[in-house]
Amino acid sequence: MTGVDVLLLALGAVAVGAGALVVTTRHLVRAGLHLVVCLGALAGMYLVLTAELVAWVQVLIYVGAVVVLLLFAVMLTRAPIGASDDLDRPGWPAALVGGGTGLGLSALLIDAYRWTTVELPEAGTAERLGAEIFGSWVLPFELLSVLLLSALVGAIVISRPDIGTRREPGDRPEHGDVRADGDVR
Repeated sequence: MTGVDVLLLALGAVAVGAGALVVTTRHLVRAGLHLVVCLGALAGMYLVLTAELVAWVQVLIYVGAVVVLLLFAVMLTRAPIGASDDLDRPGWPAALVGGGTGLGLSALLIDAYRWTTVELPEAGTAERLGAEIFGSWVLPFELLSVLLLSALVGAIVISRPDIGTRREPGDRPEHGDVRADGDVR
């Protein structure tokens, strides 16, 4: 076992442990922070496998953008951040489904590969990856950006109770409202 194997096993253990903490913690913000650790360990695994571009995309997009978007959505919508006792459910159905899925996927992989070695394709380059993403995958890439933008705008609209409400001509503006001349009360 080489040093690279040990490092991959250690990063894999950190990723699996943090992933387990994401789904078992009762605090939403802590789950987001555990997700950062999990995705960071995955980026470390990409670095060990000499896929630097994929590692930095992982850090920039998933750790830097998606987790921040998740935490901002929680804060903007004023969702309960702490533990919630009214949502407790028994854990055995989830454990049963997760265990069955894990066993099924393991059986599928063992049957598909039968412990044989797999020929690896030639190493990719950033040029080939860019040609694929912006050539044949440009439409899904753009649709994903529009989807993320609409989710962010939706979170902002949901978090602001004053958007969409009509005021009568005689209503007084509330504290913090902006008047027509731009003055803030």
